[in-house]
Order: sequence, then structure tokens, then C-alpha cells
Amino acid sequence: MIFINKIIMKKIINWFTGLLKDETGSPSSKRFVGIMCAIFLCITMYHNSFSTVDTAPSSDLVNAVALLAFGCLGLSSIDKFTKAKRDTTEATTKPE
Repeated sequence: MIFINKIIMKKIINWFTGLLKDETGSPSSKRFVGIMCAIFLCITMYHNSFSTVDTAPSSDLVNAVALLAFGCLGLSSIDKFTKAKRDTTEATTKPE
């Protein structure tokens, strides 16, 4: 049973580290910041569903964190497409 738990934990850690890497395999700060912002935004929204209005954070602050999260994750996906285009261009122009 312990051996199976170690295998499952290793798979989860590998998945999470792969989630934070870009197409070249190097760590991506945009993905890290985007994922952390999204997690904290979800925690804040969940907490606000049980709190009173006077203890809620500013709507401008919540919007800024949401824009930062979506901006970082959007820039990460744009990098994926530009790398694919660059690889295609290199493959078609390389002499063999």
C-alpha cells in the first residue's frame, strides 16, 4: 500500500512540475504567477461567500488579481503558439 502511495505521489509531483514548465522544459514564471493568482482568487471568492460585505476586499483589487491571472496564463499560451510557428518555419527552411 505504501509503495502505491509513493507512485501516486510521484505522478502528482511530476504533473505539477510539468504544469509549471514551458514548451522547452524550463520553469515559466508566467505560469507560476498565473496559477498562484488563480488559486488565491478562488480562495478569496470562496471566503467572501461566507463573510459580510464590510470585510470583503475591494472590487478593484479582485479585478486586478483576475486580470493578472488571466494575463499571465494568456501570455503563456501565446508563447506556445509562437514556438510552434517558429519550429515550423525552421523545419521548412532548413536545407537537408
